[in-house]
Amino acid sequence: MASRFLIPAGRTAARSIQRVPVRGFQTSNALRQEVVAPAPVKKPVGAFRGGLFGFLLGATTAGAGMYYYVIDEYRVANELLTEDIYALQSAVQRIESYVKTLEEKVDARKK
Repeated sequence: MASRFLIPAGRTAARSIQRVPVRGFQTSNALRQEVVAPAPVKKPVGAFRGGLFGFLLGATTAGAGMYYYVIDEYRVANELLTEDIYALQSAVQRIESYVKTLEEKVDARKK
């Protein structure tokens, strides 16, 4: 046990002996554990870039949705207009046939 203590230089044994403990080799559990590499730090997206990206994404999505809505409405309106044109054409043909029959009856009465 005496080998574990040192007498400081400049002090003699006759004077007061002050014992200084020598530090032994020890490791704690924390030092024995393996060092785990930290996860790579992701670069945060700045507020300006994030806001700009969000705006562009939202505007593009809204534009695409509006485009398909307008195309669908155009198709429906075009079909309705085509049906109305066919109905008008058949009405004009019926009126034309009535007028021809009336003209024939008028011509037959005049003779």
